[in-house]
Amino acid sequence: MLSLLILLLNLTNHAFGQNPAIKAILTNKGLQYGSHIGADWMQEKIGSVIIPDVSGGVDIGIGTVHYVLDGISVSGCDVPEPSVEFYEGVGLKAVISGLSISMSGNWHTRFGIITDGGSFDLAVFNVDVTSVVQIGSDQSGHISISSKNCDAKVGEASINFHGGARYICPLVEEHVTDLERHLAEMQVSFKVNSALVLDVPLTNSPLVDSISLGLDLKGEFYSVQSHTDPPFKAEPFHLAEDKGHMLSLGLSEFTVNSASYAYFSAGLLQAQINDSMIPKASPFRLNTTSFGPLIPQLPKLFPNMLMELQVYARDVPMFSFQADKVTMEFPGAVKAFAIQPNASRTPLFKLNVDSIFSGMIRISEEKLNGLVELSNFTLTLASSEVGTFQVGFTLNYWFLFVAAKLEEGIVLPTMHHIHLVNPALKIQQV
Repeated sequence: MLSLLILLLNLTNHAFGQNPAIKAILTNKGLQYGSHIGADWMQEKIGSVIIPDVSGGVDIGIGTVHYVLDGISVSGCDVPEPSVEFYEGVGLKAVISGLSISMSGNWHTRFGIITDGGSFDLAVFNVDVTSVVQIGSDQSGHISISSKNCDAKVGEASINFHGGARYICPLVEEHVTDLERHLAEMQVSFKVNSALVLDVPLTNSPLVDSISLGLDLKGEFYSVQSHTDPPFKAEPFHLAEDKGHMLSLGLSEFTVNSASYAYFSAGLLQAQINDSMIPKASPFRLNTTSFGPLIPQLPKLFPNMLMELQVYARDVPMFSFQADKVTMEFPGAVKAFAIQPNASRTPLFKLNVDSIFSGMIRISEEKLNGLVELSNFTLTLASSEVGTFQVGFTLNYWFLFVAAKLEEGIVLPTMHHIHLVNPALKIQQV
């Protein structure tokens, strides 16, 4: 019943004093789905529980009959759907009513020198289990969960076997303790790819009310090369709860822009373009001859030479979220080189390329895709080794790359056995 909660908590640690860039809200609908999974989990765990031997004595007036029950195993169990609810200010409260367990084992008795033994079958009916799990944080700053209270009561048994439910609560508490130890050891920085690390500690203690569980996460990307904070801060934002969905996730501009800063600071926002990358069917080639109509003096100074373009970002590309669309400002540049016969490169000119892209994003088949348009594109001549010329042509390599990526779709990261069903994406301006 804790499955969805565990997936969220596995990502968390503390980074108090910062505005969260990612927010998550587990709704009551998500909690009830988790309780359904929890019933299957508990059925499996009870079936494999190890029950210790039971021994004691019974006074029969003329002496004491000593007994031992050993080799006890669970032969069957019926776990009803648990009732789970958020326990405001604490965590979760789960109630299972009408749990039934059947067990078998061996019995041995001794009265003086008289011994006897055999096997037994035991059925315990109408077991009610109530468990309260507290969600908080420990002194080291990790998320913590603990069993605040657990109570199990037996309705009836087919033989006089007292305490038949006393092994259920230790089972629950043992699992909670194991999970707490696991959370304390969890890393809160994850390597996304060869270039980026995502940092997702908690920025506040979990907020539990009567209808939901809320988590505030740092949500900052860093370069693998250096753990450098960007020159901007996360701004406060509000994530509204959507009761129609199990889980709501909110992502601020800061998270996306921190990834952009990490790529830029690592020198990864650049590309080399040569003639081999131009489609063979294209009449325009990346050589000085093809650039002749645009820069007349170029083929005279460097006749019949191949060219190479270095396309890169001059500054950090910045994203902004507006109503139903995302905008990206890309301050880029293009350096052109002539390839000499000895393979050396001669600089020709440098253009500043300032672009603004805007697009509508959607989620489809667990992919992020959409439509993008180039809303502004400005070319200026920054420097030239071949003299001045009129900048009257466009270079749209970045635009074609972004458009192709969005049309193809970017696969969203998913967790093991967890898939998005009926996802809804909303873009809002803070």
